Amino acid sequence: MTREASVAPPVAAKASALSGAAAGVASAVLGAGVGELVAAMVAPSSSPFSVVGGVLIDLAPSWAKDAAISLFGTADKLALLVGIAIVLLAAAAGVGVLELRRPWSGAAVFAALGAVVAVLAMTRAGASGLAWLPSLAAGLVAATALRLLAGLARRTTDTPSPASAAGDGVDHAPGDEHPSRRRFLVWAGASAAAGVLAAIAGTALQAGSRSIDAVRRALRLPAPAVAAPPVPAGAQLDLVGMTHVVTPNASFYRIDTALVVPQIDPADWSLRIHGLVEREVEIGWDELLALPLEESWTTLACVSNPVGGDLIGNAKWLGYPIRLLLERARPTAEADMVLSRSIDGFTASTPLEVLQEATRDAILAIGMNDEPLPPEHGFPVRMVVPGLYGYVSATKWVTELEVTRFDRADAYWTTRGWSAKGPIKLQSRIDLPRRGHGFAPGDTTIAGVAWHQHVGIAKVEVQIDDGPWREASLAPAISDDTWVQWSIPWKAEAGSHAIRCRATNTKGELQIETDAWPAPDGATGWQQLTVDVA
Repeated sequence: MTREASVAPPVAAKASALSGAAAGVASAVLGAGVGELVAAMVAPSSSPFSVVGGVLIDLAPSWAKDAAISLFGTADKLALLVGIAIVLLAAAAGVGVLELRRPWSGAAVFAALGAVVAVLAMTRAGASGLAWLPSLAAGLVAATALRLLAGLARRTTDTPSPASAAGDGVDHAPGDEHPSRRRFLVWAGASAAAGVLAAIAGTALQAGSRSIDAVRRALRLPAPAVAAPPVPAGAQLDLVGMTHVVTPNASFYRIDTALVVPQIDPADWSLRIHGLVEREVEIGWDELLALPLEESWTTLACVSNPVGGDLIGNAKWLGYPIRLLLERARPTAEADMVLSRSIDGFTASTPLEVLQEATRDAILAIGMNDEPLPPEHGFPVRMVVPGLYGYVSATKWVTELEVTRFDRADAYWTTRGWSAKGPIKLQSRIDLPRRGHGFAPGDTTIAGVAWHQHVGIAKVEVQIDDGPWREASLAPAISDDTWVQWSIPWKAEAGSHAIRCRATNTKGELQIETDAWPAPDGATGWQQLTVDVA
């Protein structure tokens, strides 16, 4: 046996596998792109990526959610989409190899996958009658493309390549390539390019068809019947790099389960209050705007916020007290919980007594920092409830309030092991000096924020290394429902130093020292920051 004969079969097998993988990837890209384009035309919220991503979010255990937020923060959804794309391409390569070795098997996998995702699309909250079409189209297009590309790929391996034909007595020009291989590469590349262009067209089509942004820009919020107090002088510390006491909308954290931001025309929005009530109540957008709206300051925090984390923000909200709407519905004596529901199917369990408190600014909010709610923060209407973590109170795109009982209904995150009521825990954070930023010895300032919404902060203390606890100066608070900034001077000496902080609320309760992860009801512990002075 010649050396060429012994080497040619492995080379041919490798070429075959690569051709099959290329066929699978190109077909998947084309199918996915067509799916996105079809979705843009008939069912924008039911694109294959959105459906698969939404299902994965719903199925993810709480530890996976915490890990994603810890690793990627507010970019967790982008990371999920990238992950889905990587897994899809890897799987598609394997399906392509399968199709090359067993005709019709790979195409069947693509078609079946499209059918499965189409069925899942119909089960999603708010699915339209054509929600199945984008995924089914994606699967059928991918299957058809794979059959054609695999056929071309087989012809490239059925005929000896110039390398394997060496010694056959025929002179081969350097770089000579069989026409079948060139044809396959052209068609595979064209399929992938067409998929990318289709996806871009779908994205552009959705952006162009979204009139909601134009509606929001044209909306003028009514003047509040009750105005929020102005931010007190000195509430914002004049320190470079210090957190804004009022968080700009563009910087406000976003953690929710919506992979695609719902696009709701206010004219189509309504809220239904039902369940354990004496009478059902339904209110529309125009009626809500005509009510005497109230402004209030509230700091919102995510239950996944770790000690020292930044999943927290403070804003001025405009809305209508939920307690007044509940008064219309007249909850029965047995009720103890309100299950709020978003248009995308998310639910939150809020204690009824909290929503009925006259001293708590629990509102249906339509405005955020003097402008209509941004789409990603719940436009046109969301809930804002001081003193509770967002997962049990801050439902965005809210359309339903079901008055019920904790022992009869579970919310989205309580079914995943999180606490049902979620009161916010007393916390403090060091903002200056910043982690990893060294500075020279001398006079400097340690500063940060502390919060315990609906209770208030009485004092913050700071410890440097193993020294005594020193009380920091508190800036004026906007209200007990917002965070407060604090600061303390420090004459920094050369070396490495550990800085810790702790807060005490207006009830005299000290921040919990024991370290605990966010699950199941919020993180605890005193933040410690190590800084180098040199």
